Amino acid sequence: DVPLDVFWRYRTDFDNQDLLSNQFINSHRLVSFEGDVAITETVYSKKSNSVFRWKTTIFPDQHLLKYELLNPEECGQKYHYGYVQLEGQGADTAVTQVAYFDFLGVSLWVNYPFKGGMTRFLKYTAQWEQEHISDHGNRYMN
Repeated sequence: DVPLDVFWRYRTDFDNQDLLSNQFINSHRLVSFEGDVAITETVYSKKSNSVFRWKTTIFPDQHLLKYELLNPEECGQKYHYGYVQLEGQGADTAVTQVAYFDFLGVSLWVNYPFKGGMTRFLKYTAQWEQEHISDHGNRYMN
């Protein structure tokens, strides 16, 4: 429930330490930001012994972020990449995220209907992001 430009600034704030209020994120840091490419490192609560190193390429004219896990093997994955597309809808923003990933046990995680499964994880993450931008969006206004 925020305008596109506000949500865009939020999603491209790669040094955002507010991410630590998400129960699934233990640590997050911006490693580098050159041109339209950001490298970040995140440690997730469900895989706390791994540092996920993400490369995000920014396409500002399209409000598009393409991301890729640079160290999938270290994180127990075969690959993980995708994109986030933002679209303005009046005073609101529609967010579409597409992810491609593979790891041992992925079909169990995707189909597990209870706490700990993909559906619960995605619902929590979407709700957390909506609440967070509603509560802190003023910091991303012009």
